This record gives sequence, structure tokens and C-alpha cells, in this order.
Amino acid sequence: MITPFQAMKKAFIIFMLPLLIGVGNAFSQIQTEKQLALQYYQAQEYDKAVVLYSQLFNKSNLSYYYNYYLNCLLKLNEHKTAEKLVKKQIKKNPKTQNFIVDLGYVYANAGEAEKSKQQYDRAVKEVSGERSTIIGLANAFLAKNVTDYAISTYLKGRKALRGSYLFHLELANVYSRAGKFNLMIQEYLDLLLAEPSYLRQVQNILQYRVFEDPGNKNAEKLNNLLLIRIQKHPGKHVFSEMLIWYYLQKKNFESAFTFARALDKRLKEDGKRIMDLAKLSSTSAYYDVAIACYKYVCEKGKGSPYYINSRIEMMDVINTKITTSSYTQQNLLDLEKNYLLTIEELGKTSRTIPLLRGQAHLKAFYLHNTDEAISILEETILMPRIKPKDKAACKIELADILLLVGDVWEASLYYSQVEKAFKHDPIGHAAKFKNARLYFYKGEFKWSQAQLDVLKASTSKLIANDAMELSLLISDNTALDTTTEALLTYAAADLLSFQNKDSTAIEKLDSVLLTFPGHSLTDEIYYRKSEIYLKGRNYEKAAAQLQLIIANHLGDILGDNALFRLAFMNEMHFKDKEKAMELYQELMVTFPGSLYVVEARKRFRMLRGDKIN
Repeated sequence: MITPFQAMKKAFIIFMLPLLIGVGNAFSQIQTEKQLALQYYQAQEYDKAVVLYSQLFNKSNLSYYYNYYLNCLLKLNEHKTAEKLVKKQIKKNPKTQNFIVDLGYVYANAGEAEKSKQQYDRAVKEVSGERSTIIGLANAFLAKNVTDYAISTYLKGRKALRGSYLFHLELANVYSRAGKFNLMIQEYLDLLLAEPSYLRQVQNILQYRVFEDPGNKNAEKLNNLLLIRIQKHPGKHVFSEMLIWYYLQKKNFESAFTFARALDKRLKEDGKRIMDLAKLSSTSAYYDVAIACYKYVCEKGKGSPYYINSRIEMMDVINTKITTSSYTQQNLLDLEKNYLLTIEELGKTSRTIPLLRGQAHLKAFYLHNTDEAISILEETILMPRIKPKDKAACKIELADILLLVGDVWEASLYYSQVEKAFKHDPIGHAAKFKNARLYFYKGEFKWSQAQLDVLKASTSKLIANDAMELSLLISDNTALDTTTEALLTYAAADLLSFQNKDSTAIEKLDSVLLTFPGHSLTDEIYYRKSEIYLKGRNYEKAAAQLQLIIANHLGDILGDNALFRLAFMNEMHFKDKEKAMELYQELMVTFPGSLYVVEARKRFRMLRGDKIN
């Protein structure tokens, strides 16, 4: 038996069902018309689109349909209909100035410039003291690409709000769009004057807007305006911060140091900003600037919180500067003496482990005093309170030296210890790679490749790339060969080179070329020889080997490596800017997916005089 409530419920459903179906059908029809209208619009069939948008707008009165409808009318030059449409909207919405902008835009499209100007002026004149309304009106002008009136809107709004909000960011954006870069920069600097906390945001914006200018004109404008601001507002340190940042973008580390040092003194800082600058300079191979930075911090005295770090890091930079240049034996001996004096001053503690490791590396690989180097590292590893990662780094260095003197299995043991202790850490991956390479040296290619294939997934891109290259070298030269004699000789030569027996290494590499002419290892041999010559600072011979790869093996795996290295040599050693640019460009065109492309593009643009990130 049906209850009265159930009967009412059933009757309600019967009554509502047709209505719901009708609403659903109507909605479906609107969606279909909307999609069809958009298709016509995108296909530039405005005569068909205008009919549908007219219907959709009249049904809904939505601004979405209004904008498309108005655009269709203008595309069809139906200016009178468009004028009526907009005037009707103005009448309905007298406080919405955006429609006044639309009317001005209609007149502009109709060629009635004076009428257009009257409407635009009217819209700006009616600017109120509401921030959101001002921004909305300016955006309406920008949507029509009428930037001058967008600027006028913000300037009028600035007055209307009586300084409570100055629209610096908004105005700077419009000035940028209008190509008025001086005014754009001024707005950003005015913002920093009022709100220094916007420093990082302004730098991020200017990174793109100023330094993307190929002619560097905007960068020069920024430089000049910053210098003026510093003179005008000597107490506002934010402008000095900006100028330091500017010089860093230009890779002018010397000037950056000059202003950073002045700011450090003025603010009576502890040297942190100078330490940061030293690291940046060193990373960019501006070693003299880095050393000057560290010396400045050292001069603050032993009471400085950065004194010990500055001494240690300065030694590392001095080491890098000497060993990557055309050094003499006396240079190395002076460096060794510098290490001894620094260690004597700072002592052998957990903080000075990087110094001890650097000293050991110098003794082993450059002064050929491996016994002392091994002794230093063994003593350091046993040091109390040594951090696990510091111990691991010392073990890797010790393993390298043991491999240098031919104690292969002891070296492998140390690599394995680090790998086991830091399985999921880059330092563990580095140890694993070195161990895999050791087995490659010994001719145990299958075991080596198995380890290398695991390392392809390393979080360190450098290790992953090195692992991939060595793995490919093995697979390319063992898959088809019935004998691995050529690869065994190559691996033995590689070990000899690691052990600084370079002349013997080159003899072995040349023997492969003679015994196995046309072998798939040929390009690798040329590349390895170039590395050996480069290590010995014989740049002409190194370049000649790279030229052989480019001329005869450009399509092989080392083609992009050869192009990049030769380009870099022309830039840094031969000082042939044009040749370097030519090679960087060839790399970018020939190998667009190469890992070297990003750096090649940056260096190419730097040589051309563009922005430098």
C-alpha cells in the first residue's frame, strides 16, 4: 500500500522530470552552440560566429560571450552595431569604465580617432580611489594594446590613492610593454627605495627584462641609474646590493668585489657576502678575484667567524689556479710551502681536513711524493671526531693514490668501503664509479659494465653521464669483436695516463691505431690523447686530436665532446673568439640534445656580447 508521502514524492518526480530534462537539453544545446561558435571564430569565419555569439550573449548576458560578439562585429567592420552594443552595456553598467574603453576601441577601429580619444580620456577622468577598479581599467586598456592610457590610469590612480599604493610593479610592467625601459627601471628602483624587501623579486624580473637585450643597452641603462641612485641615496644599501648583483650578471667579478667590500665595511659585516662572492668567482674560474675575497676576510683577523674557512678555501683556489695553468716546478713547491704554513697555523683538526686532503693530492699527483701523501691521509682517516663524509672523501683520495702507485686491490678495497657506507649518496656513487673504472683498467669489462649500468640512474648528472659514456665504450667495443685486445690496450693506456705515465700511455694508444686501423676505438683514442696533451698543457697537439674527431668521426659518440672542448680551448687558450663562436654554434646545431648545449649557448652569447646568466 502506497503511503500519502510516497504518493506525493512520486507526483513530484513526475512533475519535475520533464523540467530537468528540458534544462539538461537546453544546457547541452548552449554548450554545442558555444563550441561551434568558437570553432567558427578560430577559423576566422566571423560571419557565422557572430550569429551564434549574438544569440548566446542575448540569452546569458555573460561577459565571455559579449567579448567574442564585440570582436566578431569589429572583424566584420559592423561598427554601428558594435557601437550600439557597447552603449547599451554602458547604460546598464554606468559605473563600469571598461565599457567606455570598449566604446573608444570601437571608434578607433572605425577610424574615428577623435571620438576614440574622447572616450579614453573620459574613462581615465572617472578613475576612482579604489585600487581594484584602477587595475581593472588599466588592464582593459592593455587588453586593447592602448598602453599610454594604461599608464595614465595608473598615474591618475596613484594620485587618487594619495600614496597608499603606488602601482610600482604594475607601471613597470606597462613601461616594459611599451618599450620605455628607463621608466620601467625607475619604477623598480622607486619600489626598492620604498620597500627593500622586494629586492629578490625585482632582481628576478630584471634578469629577464634587462639582460635579454642583445645590444646590452638596457643593462647599461640599469648600471647608470643604479650609480645615480647610490649617489643620491648613500644610506640606502639596497642599491649597492642591486649594483653588486648587476656586476655578477655581467661576470664583472672585480667590480662586484669592489662594491661588496665597500658594503661589508659600511655595514660592519662579518664577511659572509664576501665569502659568497669568493665561491661564485671561483666557480666561474675568476681565481684572482676569489683569492682577493678570501684575503679580505682573512684580514679581519682570527676573531672573524669565517677566518678558518677563508684560509682553507683560499688554499683550494690557489691550488686550482696553479694546477690548471702553465705552472712551473717552483710554483708547485711554493704551493706546498703555503700548505705547510697554513696547516701549521690552523692545526690538524676536523675542520682542516680539506687542507690535509689537498696537500696529499698535491704531493702525490704533482710532486710525486706518494709515500708522504699516503701517510697524511692514513693519519687523517684515524683522526678522532672526523665526520663520516670527510673520512669517506679521504678514503677516496687515498684509493686514488694507491691506484696511482699500482696498488690496485687496496685501492678497490677503499672505494668499496665508501660505496658500502654511502649507497644512496653522491659520494658513494663517486666511489662506485671509480671502482668500476678500476676494473675497466684491469680489463674486467663485464663486471665494470654491470656497475656502470647501475650508476646511470645516479642523482649526480656528472656521475651518471660518465658512467654512461664508459659503459657505451665497453659495449661498443666488445659486442661485435671476437677479441678485446684493442680495448685491453686502450684500458691499460688509460691507467698509465691516470698514473701520470703520459708518454707511455700515448705510445700504447698509438699502437692500437697502428695494429687495428679503422677500429671503433679510433675516436676514443683521439679524444684520450687530447686529454693527455691538455693535461700536459700542450694545447696545439690537444687541438689537433680534437680536429681529427670533428673531421672524421663527428657522428660518433664523442662528436659533441670534441666540438665543445675545442671551442673552449679556442676561447680560453688560443683567444680566438670567432673560431670559438663558430664551434659553439656548430655544436648547438649539430647536437641539439647534447649535455653541452646549455653551456655552449651561454658561452656563445657571452662571446657575442649578449646577456650572461
